[in-house]
Amino acid sequence: MSRPDIADRTASLRREGIPFVHATVVLADRPTSAKPGDEAVVFADGTIEGFVGGTCAESTVRAQSLALLDSGEPLLLRITASPETVGAGSPAPGTSAKLSVHNPCLSGGTLEIFLEPVIPAPLLVVHGDSPIADALTRLAGDLGYQVATTPVEGGRRAAAVVCASHGRDEEDVLTAALAAGVDYVALVASRKRGESVVASLEVDEASRGRVHTPAGLDIGARTPEEVALSILAEIVAERRSTTGRPVQEPSGPDEAGQTPGTAIDPVCGMTVATLETSLHLDHEGTRYWFCGSGCLRAFAADPAGYRAP
Repeated sequence: MSRPDIADRTASLRREGIPFVHATVVLADRPTSAKPGDEAVVFADGTIEGFVGGTCAESTVRAQSLALLDSGEPLLLRITASPETVGAGSPAPGTSAKLSVHNPCLSGGTLEIFLEPVIPAPLLVVHGDSPIADALTRLAGDLGYQVATTPVEGGRRAAAVVCASHGRDEEDVLTAALAAGVDYVALVASRKRGESVVASLEVDEASRGRVHTPAGLDIGARTPEEVALSILAEIVAERRSTTGRPVQEPSGPDEAGQTPGTAIDPVCGMTVATLETSLHLDHEGTRYWFCGSGCLRAFAADPAGYRAP
Protein backbone atom coordinates (compact mmCIF):
# COMPACT_ATOMS: atom_id res chain seq x y z
CA MET A 1 0.00 0.00 0.00
CA SER A 2 1.25 3.52 -0.81
CA ARG A 3 1.58 6.25 1.78
CA PRO A 4 -1.70 7.94 0.81
CA ASP A 5 -3.39 4.54 1.01
CA ILE A 6 -2.00 3.95 4.50
CA ALA A 7 -3.13 7.43 5.58
CA ASP A 8 -6.66 6.74 4.31
CA ARG A 9 -6.65 3.30 5.92
CA THR A 10 -5.58 4.53 9.35
CA ALA A 11 -8.13 7.36 9.22
CA SER A 12 -10.85 4.83 8.39
CA LEU A 13 -9.77 2.50 11.20
CA ARG A 14 -9.84 5.35 13.70
CA ARG A 15 -13.37 6.28 12.65
CA GLU A 16 -14.49 2.65 12.94
CA GLY A 17 -12.82 2.24 16.34
CA ILE A 18 -10.69 -0.75 15.27
CA PRO A 19 -7.45 -1.19 17.26
CA PHE A 20 -4.22 -1.36 15.28
CA VAL A 21 -0.53 -0.50 15.33
CA HIS A 22 0.82 2.06 12.89
CA ALA A 23 4.40 1.05 11.95
CA THR A 24 6.70 3.57 10.26
CA VAL A 25 10.30 2.97 9.14
CA VAL A 26 12.40 5.88 10.45
CA LEU A 27 15.87 4.47 9.70
CA ALA A 28 17.14 1.92 7.19
CA ASP A 29 20.85 1.08 6.95
CA ARG A 30 21.45 -1.03 3.84
CA PRO A 31 21.14 -3.75 2.86
CA THR A 32 17.43 -3.60 3.71
CA SER A 33 14.36 -4.01 1.56
CA ALA A 34 12.54 -1.22 3.40
CA LYS A 35 13.36 2.48 3.26
CA PRO A 36 12.56 5.42 5.56
CA GLY A 37 8.95 6.43 5.30
CA ASP A 38 7.62 2.97 4.51
CA GLU A 39 4.49 2.25 6.54
CA ALA A 40 2.25 -0.60 7.56
CA VAL A 41 -0.77 -1.32 9.72
CA VAL A 42 -0.73 -4.31 12.08
CA PHE A 43 -4.03 -5.71 13.34
CA ALA A 44 -4.81 -7.64 16.52
CA ASP A 45 -4.95 -10.94 14.61
CA GLY A 46 -1.39 -10.41 13.28
CA THR A 47 -2.48 -9.34 9.79
CA ILE A 48 -0.18 -6.71 8.22
CA GLU A 49 -1.18 -4.26 5.52
CA GLY A 50 1.60 -2.21 3.96
CA PHE A 51 5.35 -2.79 3.96
CA VAL A 52 8.08 -2.23 6.56
CA GLY A 53 10.55 -4.93 5.50
CA GLY A 54 10.91 -8.52 4.36
CA THR A 55 9.72 -11.68 6.08
CA CYS A 56 12.31 -11.54 8.87
CA ALA A 57 11.64 -7.92 9.81
CA GLU A 58 7.91 -8.44 9.43
CA SER A 59 7.83 -11.29 11.95
CA THR A 60 9.55 -9.13 14.57
CA VAL A 61 7.26 -6.18 13.86
CA ARG A 62 4.23 -8.45 14.16
CA ALA A 63 5.33 -9.90 17.51
CA GLN A 64 6.14 -6.52 19.04
CA SER A 65 2.95 -4.93 17.70
CA LEU A 66 0.77 -7.62 19.27
CA ALA A 67 2.42 -6.91 22.61
CA LEU A 68 1.88 -3.15 22.20
CA LEU A 69 -1.82 -3.65 21.57
CA ASP A 70 -1.86 -5.14 25.06
CA SER A 71 0.25 -2.45 26.76
CA GLY A 72 -0.87 0.57 24.71
CA GLU A 73 2.64 2.08 24.80
CA PRO A 74 4.56 3.26 21.70
CA LEU A 75 7.95 1.75 20.92
CA LEU A 76 10.96 2.55 18.76
CA LEU A 77 12.01 -0.89 17.54
CA ARG A 78 15.57 -1.41 16.29
CA ILE A 79 16.13 -4.63 14.33
CA THR A 80 19.69 -5.71 13.59
CA ALA A 81 21.32 -8.71 11.95
CA SER A 82 24.13 -8.73 14.52
CA PRO A 83 23.88 -8.49 18.33
CA GLU A 84 24.12 -4.99 19.79
CA THR A 85 24.55 -3.94 23.38
CA VAL A 86 25.24 -0.22 23.27
CA GLY A 87 22.06 1.79 23.58
CA ALA A 88 19.79 -1.26 23.75
CA GLY A 89 16.75 -0.47 25.81
CA SER A 90 17.66 3.21 26.29
CA PRO A 91 14.94 5.86 26.03
CA ALA A 92 14.48 7.51 22.64
CA PRO A 93 13.39 11.14 22.19
CA GLY A 94 9.67 11.34 21.58
CA THR A 95 9.01 7.72 22.54
CA SER A 96 8.32 5.94 25.82
CA ALA A 97 10.73 3.09 25.07
CA LYS A 98 13.38 1.78 22.70
CA LEU A 99 14.08 -1.88 22.12
CA SER A 100 16.92 -3.42 20.14
CA VAL A 101 16.22 -6.88 18.75
CA HIS A 102 18.73 -9.19 17.06
CA ASN A 103 17.13 -11.03 14.16
CA PRO A 104 19.79 -13.29 12.56
CA CYS A 105 17.76 -13.92 9.41
CA LEU A 106 17.79 -10.23 8.47
CA SER A 107 19.60 -9.51 5.22
CA GLY A 108 22.42 -7.71 7.02
CA GLY A 109 21.18 -4.16 7.44
CA THR A 110 19.55 -2.35 10.34
CA LEU A 111 16.00 -1.03 10.64
CA GLU A 112 14.42 1.31 13.14
CA ILE A 113 10.64 1.25 13.09
CA PHE A 114 8.36 3.40 15.20
CA LEU A 115 5.38 1.41 16.43
CA GLU A 116 2.37 3.42 17.56
CA PRO A 117 -0.60 1.48 18.97
CA VAL A 118 -3.97 3.10 18.28
CA ILE A 119 -6.51 1.76 20.74
CA PRO A 120 -9.96 3.38 20.62
CA ALA A 121 -11.91 4.22 23.73
CA PRO A 122 -13.95 1.14 24.68
CA LEU A 123 -17.63 1.39 23.86
CA LEU A 124 -20.05 0.91 26.76
CA VAL A 125 -23.78 0.56 26.14
CA VAL A 126 -25.98 1.60 29.07
CA HIS A 127 -29.65 0.74 28.66
CA GLY A 128 -32.11 2.51 30.94
CA ASP A 129 -32.70 5.85 32.63
CA SER A 130 -32.49 4.69 36.23
CA PRO A 131 -30.26 6.38 38.85
CA ILE A 132 -27.77 3.51 38.45
CA ALA A 133 -27.72 3.99 34.66
CA ASP A 134 -27.12 7.73 35.11
CA ALA A 135 -24.30 7.13 37.61
CA LEU A 136 -22.75 4.50 35.33
CA THR A 137 -22.80 6.90 32.37
CA ARG A 138 -21.07 9.63 34.38
CA LEU A 139 -18.38 7.38 35.88
CA ALA A 140 -17.72 5.61 32.56
CA GLY A 141 -16.99 8.95 30.92
CA ASP A 142 -14.43 9.75 33.62
CA LEU A 143 -12.72 6.43 32.90
CA GLY A 144 -12.45 7.18 29.18
CA TYR A 145 -15.30 4.98 27.96
CA GLN A 146 -17.50 6.06 25.07
CA VAL A 147 -21.11 5.59 26.13
CA ALA A 148 -23.72 4.58 23.57
CA THR A 149 -27.24 3.18 23.49
CA THR A 150 -26.97 0.26 21.03
CA PRO A 151 -24.66 -2.84 21.04
CA VAL A 152 -23.20 -1.81 17.67
CA GLU A 153 -22.45 1.90 17.18
CA GLY A 154 -21.17 3.15 13.81
CA GLY A 155 -19.93 -0.33 12.90
CA ARG A 156 -18.19 -0.78 16.26
CA ARG A 157 -19.08 -3.60 18.60
CA ALA A 158 -19.50 -2.61 22.23
CA ALA A 159 -17.01 -3.80 24.82
CA ALA A 160 -19.79 -4.02 27.39
CA VAL A 161 -23.58 -3.79 27.61
CA VAL A 162 -25.27 -3.07 30.93
CA CYS A 163 -29.03 -3.25 31.24
CA ALA A 164 -30.27 -1.05 34.12
CA SER A 165 -33.85 -0.33 33.09
CA HIS A 166 -35.78 -1.98 35.94
CA GLY A 167 -37.68 -4.37 33.69
CA ARG A 168 -38.05 -2.33 30.50
CA ASP A 169 -36.99 -4.17 27.31
CA GLU A 170 -34.41 -6.21 29.21
CA GLU A 171 -34.82 -9.43 27.24
CA ASP A 172 -34.44 -7.73 23.85
CA VAL A 173 -31.34 -5.77 24.91
CA LEU A 174 -29.63 -8.78 26.48
CA THR A 175 -30.42 -11.03 23.51
CA ALA A 176 -29.10 -8.45 21.03
CA ALA A 177 -25.90 -8.02 23.05
CA LEU A 178 -25.28 -11.76 23.18
CA ALA A 179 -25.98 -12.12 19.47
CA ALA A 180 -23.50 -9.32 18.72
CA GLY A 181 -20.78 -11.16 20.63
CA VAL A 182 -20.31 -8.45 23.26
CA ASP A 183 -17.68 -9.59 25.76
CA TYR A 184 -19.38 -8.27 28.92
CA VAL A 185 -23.17 -8.41 29.24
CA ALA A 186 -24.81 -7.54 32.56
CA LEU A 187 -28.24 -7.07 34.10
CA VAL A 188 -28.86 -4.85 37.13
CA ALA A 189 -31.37 -6.80 39.18
CA SER A 190 -31.73 -8.82 42.34
CA ARG A 191 -30.33 -12.31 42.14
CA LYS A 192 -33.79 -13.89 42.05
CA ARG A 193 -35.22 -11.59 39.38
CA GLY A 194 -32.01 -11.68 37.38
CA GLU A 195 -32.04 -15.46 37.23
CA SER A 196 -35.67 -15.39 36.09
CA VAL A 197 -34.95 -12.89 33.29
CA VAL A 198 -31.88 -14.82 32.08
CA ALA A 199 -33.83 -18.11 32.09
CA SER A 200 -36.46 -16.53 29.84
CA LEU A 201 -33.97 -15.52 27.14
CA GLU A 202 -34.36 -17.41 23.86
CA VAL A 203 -30.66 -18.27 23.61
CA ASP A 204 -28.59 -21.37 24.32
CA GLU A 205 -27.40 -22.26 27.81
CA ALA A 206 -23.85 -21.16 27.16
CA SER A 207 -25.06 -17.68 26.20
CA ARG A 208 -27.23 -17.47 29.31
CA GLY A 209 -24.15 -18.23 31.37
CA ARG A 210 -22.43 -15.16 29.93
CA VAL A 211 -24.88 -12.72 31.51
CA HIS A 212 -23.58 -11.16 34.73
CA THR A 213 -26.43 -10.74 37.21
CA PRO A 214 -26.47 -9.19 39.71
CA ALA A 215 -24.18 -6.87 37.77
CA GLY A 216 -20.90 -5.82 39.33
CA LEU A 217 -18.44 -7.08 41.91
CA ASP A 218 -19.70 -7.74 45.41
CA ILE A 219 -18.27 -4.75 47.29
CA GLY A 220 -21.29 -4.11 49.51
CA ALA A 221 -22.49 -1.32 47.23
CA ARG A 222 -25.65 0.53 48.29
CA THR A 223 -25.88 3.89 46.50
CA PRO A 224 -26.30 4.19 42.71
CA GLU A 225 -22.75 5.54 42.47
CA GLU A 226 -21.36 2.60 44.44
CA VAL A 227 -23.25 0.10 42.28
CA ALA A 228 -21.94 1.84 39.16
CA LEU A 229 -18.42 1.64 40.57
CA SER A 230 -18.80 -2.10 41.21
CA ILE A 231 -20.02 -2.64 37.64
CA LEU A 232 -17.14 -0.69 36.10
CA ALA A 233 -14.68 -2.56 38.33
CA GLU A 234 -16.05 -5.87 36.98
CA ILE A 235 -15.84 -4.59 33.39
CA VAL A 236 -12.20 -3.58 33.92
CA ALA A 237 -11.39 -6.95 35.49
CA GLU A 238 -13.03 -8.83 32.61
CA ARG A 239 -11.24 -6.76 29.96
CA ARG A 240 -7.84 -7.19 31.61
CA SER A 241 -8.28 -10.95 31.91
CA THR A 242 -8.91 -11.31 28.17
CA THR A 243 -6.18 -9.04 26.77
CA GLY A 244 -3.28 -10.47 24.84
CA ARG A 245 -3.14 -13.02 22.08
CA PRO A 246 -4.82 -16.38 22.60
CA VAL A 247 -2.76 -19.54 22.77
CA GLN A 248 -2.51 -21.33 19.43
CA GLU A 249 -2.63 -25.05 19.98
CA PRO A 250 -0.87 -27.44 17.57
CA SER A 251 -3.52 -28.81 15.24
CA GLY A 252 -1.79 -30.02 12.08
CA PRO A 253 -0.22 -28.22 9.12
CA ASP A 254 -0.94 -24.53 8.62
CA GLU A 255 -1.91 -22.92 5.30
CA ALA A 256 1.72 -23.04 4.13
CA GLY A 257 1.94 -26.75 4.90
CA GLN A 258 4.08 -26.21 8.00
CA THR A 259 3.55 -28.78 10.74
CA PRO A 260 3.85 -27.22 14.18
CA GLY A 261 6.19 -28.42 16.84
CA THR A 262 6.09 -27.25 20.43
CA ALA A 263 8.22 -25.06 22.64
CA ILE A 264 8.20 -23.85 26.23
CA ASP A 265 7.29 -20.26 26.96
CA PRO A 266 10.40 -19.02 28.85
CA VAL A 267 8.31 -16.75 31.08
CA CYS A 268 5.37 -18.88 32.26
CA GLY A 269 6.52 -22.39 31.26
CA MET A 270 3.47 -23.12 29.10
CA THR A 271 3.81 -25.43 26.09
CA VAL A 272 2.99 -23.53 22.89
CA ALA A 273 2.89 -24.28 19.17
CA THR A 274 5.79 -23.17 16.99
CA LEU A 275 4.00 -22.06 13.84
CA GLU A 276 5.31 -18.96 12.08
CA THR A 277 2.04 -17.25 13.02
CA SER A 278 2.47 -18.09 16.71
CA LEU A 279 3.76 -15.31 18.95
CA HIS A 280 7.56 -15.34 19.00
CA LEU A 281 10.67 -13.19 19.32
CA ASP A 282 14.17 -13.71 17.92
CA HIS A 283 16.92 -12.77 20.36
CA GLU A 284 20.67 -13.33 19.98
CA GLY A 285 20.24 -16.08 17.41
CA THR A 286 17.53 -17.98 19.29
CA ARG A 287 13.80 -17.91 18.65
CA TYR A 288 11.60 -17.83 21.74
CA TRP A 289 7.90 -18.68 21.66
CA PHE A 290 5.17 -17.22 23.90
CA CYS A 291 1.64 -18.03 24.96
CA GLY A 292 0.55 -14.40 24.89
CA SER A 293 1.65 -10.81 24.57
CA GLY A 294 2.10 -10.36 28.32
CA CYS A 295 4.83 -13.00 28.42
CA LEU A 296 6.46 -11.66 25.27
CA ARG A 297 6.54 -8.15 26.75
CA ALA A 298 8.06 -9.40 30.02
CA PHE A 299 10.76 -11.29 28.15
CA ALA A 300 11.55 -8.37 25.84
CA ALA A 301 12.05 -6.10 28.85
CA ASP A 302 14.60 -8.44 30.45
CA PRO A 303 15.71 -11.34 28.20
CA ALA A 304 18.61 -12.27 30.49
CA GLY A 305 16.18 -12.87 33.33
CA TYR A 306 14.34 -15.63 31.49
CA ARG A 307 16.82 -17.40 29.25
CA ALA A 308 17.96 -20.84 30.32
CA PRO A 309 21.63 -21.08 31.45
